[in-house]
Amino acid sequence: MGFAPGRLIVHRNVRHDRLGWVRPARVVSDDERGLLVWIERGTVVASEVSADGRGMRSMPFGEWITLSYALREHPWAGPGVLKFHPAGADHSVWWFRTPSGDFANWYVNLEERAVRWDDGDLAGIDVVDQDLDIVVDPDLSWRWKDEDEFTERLAFPDHYWVRDETAVRDEGWRMVKRIEAGEFPFDGTWTDFRPDPAWETPTTLPAGWNRPAAERLSP
Repeated sequence: MGFAPGRLIVHRNVRHDRLGWVRPARVVSDDERGLLVWIERGTVVASEVSADGRGMRSMPFGEWITLSYALREHPWAGPGVLKFHPAGADHSVWWFRTPSGDFANWYVNLEERAVRWDDGDLAGIDVVDQDLDIVVDPDLSWRWKDEDEFTERLAFPDHYWVRDETAVRDEGWRMVKRIEAGEFPFDGTWTDFRPDPAWETPTTLPAGWNRPAAERLSP
């Protein structure tokens, strides 16, 4: 199931079959290496919040799991971001930008590998974000991010969507080896990327954005 360059898809994070966030993204390329997408500044996205408008990261996880949630639409406020989903891998790599659009750093998002779906008028990928991340500076120095949140949430196995802590950490250390070796995609690839100026910034979520999560096979 390949996606044509320039196609608008939705990148969605799934939490126990519930949508945690939804981000329209433009396909840059889709080949044997994986799927590369671009999210433009100002793109209308949706994020899960509690009834009082707070996000999951603004409260202890023990409180979050007692509340009801809804998806709130809002614009992507930061600079545009490039996201690469390697074929068959349990992570994605993001290229963050400065406000002027220059490359700032990489970000390794540990996640269950993307599941693709295509309904014809709309297509997308569903991932399970595993919260633990790695920030990689241009000089290839790196550091863990959100390890405290990851550890906190693991204490609630009946509610947390991460099923295997060891697998997540092992994937992180595999990526660290590639980072330190300067291997693709940490070799400068796509650091000079510029989006096609003809691409329109999505100002509404496309019809079908909230369809049920794609079926994920058990490990």
